[in-house]
Amino acid sequence: MERDNCIRVAMVEDDPLFRDAVRNMLDRQPGMMLHAVAISRAEGVAMLQGAAADVLLADIGLPDGSGLDVLKEAVTRWPSCAVLISTTFGDESYVMDAIALGAAGYLLKDASEMQRVEAIRTSYEGGSPISPMIARQVLSRFRHHLPVPAARTAPALSEREREVLRHVSQGFTEAEIAARLEVSTHTIHTYVRRIYQKLSVSSRIEAVTLARRQGWLDG
Repeated sequence: MERDNCIRVAMVEDDPLFRDAVRNMLDRQPGMMLHAVAISRAEGVAMLQGAAADVLLADIGLPDGSGLDVLKEAVTRWPSCAVLISTTFGDESYVMDAIALGAAGYLLKDASEMQRVEAIRTSYEGGSPISPMIARQVLSRFRHHLPVPAARTAPALSEREREVLRHVSQGFTEAEIAARLEVSTHTIHTYVRRIYQKLSVSSRIEAVTLARRQGWLDG
């Protein structure tokens, strides 16, 4: 794939081992390239003055401040860039702050290489990837703190779409769902995007929260 057609990935990460792991991962992906690297909050903010990346991987715990500051700047300076938080911090407060500030997704560093690649592609395509453990935390918060909305008519989801949505609600990634249903990851991604459209939502958290509260996952 030509460089112009690659997904350009920028990174703000102070851990040299993790930086090298991501660099090597991107080198092995023909459709991706490393666009820019920063190792601190200050460098991350300065990096945003240059040409925009398609996806920005940002750590929260940086030596001179919070990666959330970089996220805030990125939303303004690189509006077309999807910011994917990649960190060891799984605390609910960090997750909610990142989502509120405009993060496209939230991935824990213990994710597999396949999950990282999938998360980058999904965020680039407009999705909202999130680690299963984090998804469960956020869904729990939604279930306990949001008021119950008025009942809505169940959307016309196919049986296959309902099956995919049930797997999504259990925290499985698209790759894991594909393996369970014995289809390609691309097929599952297509189902997920179709589900989003039918439910008028833009993320798995919104889709599952709505479906659970309306009882569409029962049975």
